[in-house]
Amino acid sequence: METKKVDCIKIFDTTLRDGEQSPGISFNPDQKVEIAKQLADIGVDIIEAGFPINRMDFEAVKSVASEVGKSALSPVICGLARAEKGDIDICWDAISGATRPRIHTFISTSQVHMDEMLHKTPKEVIDITARSVAYAKNFTDDVEFSPMDATRSDFDFMVQVVQAAIEAGATTINIPDTVGYSMPWDFEGLIKRVVERAERINPRIVISAHCHDDLGMATANSVAAIRGGARQIECTINGIGERAGNAASEEVVAAIKVGGDLGVSSKIATKGLLAISKTVADFSKYPVAYNKAVVGRNAFVHESGIHQSGVLNDPNTYEVLDSKEFGTKTTIVAGKHSGKHGRQVVDESGVISQDFGGLAVSV
Repeated sequence: METKKVDCIKIFDTTLRDGEQSPGISFNPDQKVEIAKQLADIGVDIIEAGFPINRMDFEAVKSVASEVGKSALSPVICGLARAEKGDIDICWDAISGATRPRIHTFISTSQVHMDEMLHKTPKEVIDITARSVAYAKNFTDDVEFSPMDATRSDFDFMVQVVQAAIEAGATTINIPDTVGYSMPWDFEGLIKRVVERAERINPRIVISAHCHDDLGMATANSVAAIRGGARQIECTINGIGERAGNAASEEVVAAIKVGGDLGVSSKIATKGLLAISKTVADFSKYPVAYNKAVVGRNAFVHESGIHQSGVLNDPNTYEVLDSKEFGTKTTIVAGKHSGKHGRQVVDESGVISQDFGGLAVSV
């Protein structure tokens, strides 16, 4: 019987770039290095260390490149640059200390962005794309290009821009749902069409997806992108980022782990996700919601008597993830909705949990 090939999805973590663009978050260089080290430890493939056009961020990105990206086994260290020669020069200066550096450049392709922000014609955008990618290739073979606001762009024009980027040497094409606009079924279809067009030009091209959460669809859209043929997903720890944030790294990784019919895997060591979630929450001062998937305080906690009865027999009755694989434990708490069996187990444990304001026991 033939074994079906399982593709490995590249996890591109942009906590240190897009995540840091959350209002009020400003990681200092030491914090960026510490987060990057933890990302490397759990197996992240690419770390987008920042947008080094800012002087303070330049120093932080440079530190990440030299301290975390120093060996052939280190993650790719990526810096963001607008499609401008000056930005690309500065980006390269910041990341050149990494063994595996990547320049990520971008330009908008939606009509509203071209009219109201860029003040450029479609032809000018195509020309700028080709020039900037070709210029970035002077520094590194690993160049990523993003047509910003892709999901609100005219598809044929956006693909012309993507084609120009690939022909100029881009090795990864990222399709961003910049304003969290897409529905999963639409985004899957969009990615499929991009994959088909892009692979005609370069069969080895990697198609990526970067989804925002304005409509609460970021993780669903990321999974839809995988179904559509994307083999890199861009995400952030705890889902931090502009406005409502990005696809959460821990949610995407968990979905890949559970979604066996996706036919993909990731290299992420899931036991480390909770620890890095706490680090990012601490450094960012952005608390994690109690009901946050995978890393929230209540993600593996049960108070309902019916649920408690089930998990005491077999956690699989109400948990689709193995809590131990994600660095925590299944816990039941005594509360208003607890059944007699659950209360008895909690009472007999003698464990008091201040976090939950009552008796709790891990099982």
